[in-house]
Amino acid sequence: MNIKISVNVKVGRLVKYFVLSDLFFLAGWGFIEPIFSVFIIEKVVGATLITVGIAAAIYWMIKSFFEIPIANLLDKTPGEKDDFIVLVGGLFLASLSAFAFAWVNQIWELYLVQAIHAIAFALYIPSWSAIFSRHLDKERVSFDWSLDSTVSGVAAGVTGLISGIVAQMFGFTVVFFMAGTLSMIAAFILASAPDLVFQKPTHHEAIMKDHTPGEIGI
Repeated sequence: MNIKISVNVKVGRLVKYFVLSDLFFLAGWGFIEPIFSVFIIEKVVGATLITVGIAAAIYWMIKSFFEIPIANLLDKTPGEKDDFIVLVGGLFLASLSAFAFAWVNQIWELYLVQAIHAIAFALYIPSWSAIFSRHLDKERVSFDWSLDSTVSGVAAGVTGLISGIVAQMFGFTVVFFMAGTLSMIAAFILASAPDLVFQKPTHHEAIMKDHTPGEIGI
């Protein structure tokens, strides 16, 4: 019995740019996630396991609190200019929060940067999903979303694998700078191509889906 598997990887230009941006962005945060708890315990003065739990709660609670209101506001505003501005702004803010972790050594500083990190992702997820959904390739909806999920997952997995090695050999600061740099590259990729966003969608109906890879958080 012969089994033939054929995968057509041809996708639209906007999908390529957005997948590439996600690759860098989530690869960057993939560096941070595996070592974040250890960083808190070892480098933040007076931190305990309770501090780790509170930091995680701050991220998820603030992100969840702001994400739906931001999404509603974007939906009510005609056009995609607002989505694009919020998206690029969220990416830049996320990169700044990654850099900021390198200077954290007090508990209140940790909580503050976590709050900024949460707001950045609350901006990024709905705006990314809105634009990407409207420009999906006709008849290729499942493939486009799966391509982004797969590429982002592999990128985050690879950086997660080596983040401990980097932290052990060069310290946490290098990890945060690598994460911030990759996040900044992701922002520049999209900021350099607004013409892709403001062209007409490739099909007539907007298809709104959840952006699962964007749920990476620490």
